[in-house]
Amino acid sequence: MQGTITMVLGDLTTTKADAIVNAANERLLRGGGVCGAIFRAAGGALDEACGEIGYCATGDAVMTPGFDLPADYIIHTVGPVWQGGEKNEPALLASCYDKSLALAEKHGLKSIAFPSISTGIFGYPTEKAAKIAVERALAFVKDHDMDVMWVLFDEKTKAIYDEALAKAMK
Repeated sequence: MQGTITMVLGDLTTTKADAIVNAANERLLRGGGVCGAIFRAAGGALDEACGEIGYCATGDAVMTPGFDLPADYIIHTVGPVWQGGEKNEPALLASCYDKSLALAEKHGLKSIAFPSISTGIFGYPTEKAAKIAVERALAFVKDHDMDVMWVLFDEKTKAIYDEALAKAMK
């Protein structure tokens, strides 16, 4: 393995990484949860930058500067809304990670910090989301020198991601 994967309990908006990932909505508007926190911490220029981009499809990713955040960049990715798992949600969630990591690599970034994408108001079951997240990151870091981390806001979510990583490493 070339890169690393770590799980951290903390606040994504205070994380120093080349890029943090925003669990965005398709219109790239200021939202609630992690998205709202990122917009508040980054400052008003983020609203303008996202307005200029205008749209990001579910499963895709776009990038803006980090503005007032410690991170240099924000990668915005739109996770799927959970509808029971039969509406291509696993493939769309995997694509969020693949596209975010590819965008970071394209721009020469060496570290990226993710939240738990789609598990908040989008309703994706955390155990299922963590498994996909970890699998995609492991597939990426085996061939790329990038530090991938999840910055998770509560002990329960972090424990789920820790367990997913431990299982995937077996």
